[in-house]
Amino acid sequence: MGNDDHRRRKTPCGFCMAVFKWIPVVFITAVIAWSYYAYVVELCIRNSENLVGMILMLFFYHIALILFMWSYWRTIMTSVGRVPDQWRIPDEEVTRLFRADNPETQKRILNSFARSLPVTNRTMNGSVRFCEKCKIIKPDRAHHCSVCNSCVLKMDHHCPWVNNCVNFYNYKFFVLFLGYALIYCLYVAFTTLHDFVQFWKYENNGYSEQGQLNGSGVGRFHILFLFFISIMFAISLVSLFGYHIYLVLVNRTTLESFRAPVFRVGGPDKNGFNLGRYANFCEVFGDDWQYWPLPIFTSRGDGFSYPTSTDQSGEAPPAQRYAAMGDTTTNRSQNQAQSQSQRQARPKSLNLQPALELPLANGQSSSCNTAAVPSSQVVVVNFSTLPEDANGDAVIIDMVGDHSGAAAVVAAPKDAFRQPNGDVPLN
Repeated sequence: MGNDDHRRRKTPCGFCMAVFKWIPVVFITAVIAWSYYAYVVELCIRNSENLVGMILMLFFYHIALILFMWSYWRTIMTSVGRVPDQWRIPDEEVTRLFRADNPETQKRILNSFARSLPVTNRTMNGSVRFCEKCKIIKPDRAHHCSVCNSCVLKMDHHCPWVNNCVNFYNYKFFVLFLGYALIYCLYVAFTTLHDFVQFWKYENNGYSEQGQLNGSGVGRFHILFLFFISIMFAISLVSLFGYHIYLVLVNRTTLESFRAPVFRVGGPDKNGFNLGRYANFCEVFGDDWQYWPLPIFTSRGDGFSYPTSTDQSGEAPPAQRYAAMGDTTTNRSQNQAQSQSQRQARPKSLNLQPALELPLANGQSSSCNTAAVPSSQVVVVNFSTLPEDANGDAVIIDMVGDHSGAAAVVAAPKDAFRQPNGDVPLN
């Protein structure tokens, strides 16, 4: 939690809000406690006639319950993390940023501060992402949560049922919580189905039958409601658990599925962090399969920087304009094959003309004269690593205002070094 949130809790209103946010968690805990009584006491102890069957039912029930509650508790209690001080902009720079006359000056200030930080995501206008409330440069995939009042690393969403943000540190626990909750509900529904049928046979016939429920009237209703509630929760959990399994396999958060992240090179791309299904799964669950089913933190990385599909394949992602923000049906393999054939068809030697044209994001082009530009202002671009459009032209988001005067574009060898924040290196 942020410092502002800590101060807000000291007020009576803040304390009431903090208590109110725990109501969904208390409700879920109460439902689980009641289901434990209904299943163990009313169904197994008071109603079961087969001792071996009762022991087996209780054994598997407690395994599912322990894994379910363990995952749920870890999801609730895991902190959202804290962004280190090196991401925080000094107060004097923040004042200068807010007093800037135009957006270009703000871009230049943010870009200058973020040069040593491993950030590749940008805003829609090409600027480094900045949180005005936390006064920090946002790490890739991080977002500010208004409920937690802090910037959350790899924020997926804020879940009121766990009173916490689903983030980098507890996303594995959250997925396991959904999975074990579904298993728990299905197991309870399956093992209570026979008694549920016997209940209706007893009610319809109006007299005692062999195999009817042996418990009291209240106990029979406990088992009846246990079956209904387990089925109801199972139906809701199937879609939610399946959706998050899909997000894990494509390496995408819930926020990124609605709004694609914008990359320094390539623009908006919902598949920018997609490394392949197995690698995506291991990024969340870790490399050791023995720890996959356990709510123990084994996720890859540090939460601040993430490998991209470009880093994984060695090829640049297919070019995407801002107008294609919501398009996720692009066949990446066909685009990469097309880009590869276009590169092979080009001559190996590049003859630079005195004036070069660089296509902009709006489809226009800008020209510059290399002869009239000092060497200190020449931008070196590695064309082999830039994404390309259908015509084979390089696509790059406009520079974030950190260069004064004109700039020229020249070719660079394939081993040109890229800065940690994804900016094109300067000569």
